[in-house]
Amino acid sequence: MYTQLIEFASPQFDVALRLRDLVLRQPLGMVFYEEDIATEYDSMHLGCYTNTDLLVGVLILKPYKKQTLKMRQVAVHPNIQGNGVGTLLVNAAEILAKRKGYNQIVLHARETAIKFYQNLGYQIVGDSFKEVGIVHYKMQK
Repeated sequence: MYTQLIEFASPQFDVALRLRDLVLRQPLGMVFYEEDIATEYDSMHLGCYTNTDLLVGVLILKPYKKQTLKMRQVAVHPNIQGNGVGTLLVNAAEILAKRKGYNQIVLHARETAIKFYQNLGYQIVGDSFKEVGIVHYKMQK
């Protein structure tokens, strides 16, 4: 597997959007709106591909503060979850962030993903909160 940046509004972006919809939106009965997607123009979209160029994971890094990025919309295809795709993506995102001059990543983790991020060195900051009807925690590294 390998990771690669995905250009905003490209055909690869459309594939990544479908994966995000499948993993993150459909289970909650949510849909993407054009105005939401339009706000991602300044973000880095990172995809994880199989050796046959099939997209199996994606995440977004959005400029947040001067030297901080916000990791968003981390999605791994359900058929391949638990096989290291998420770890590969997060590690690649951290390397990319450092290369671009950022020294911190923050994220809002669903309660079910806390251990995953803690295993990668992220720490909970503050109390839990609800976002899109699900318990989340702010985390940072």
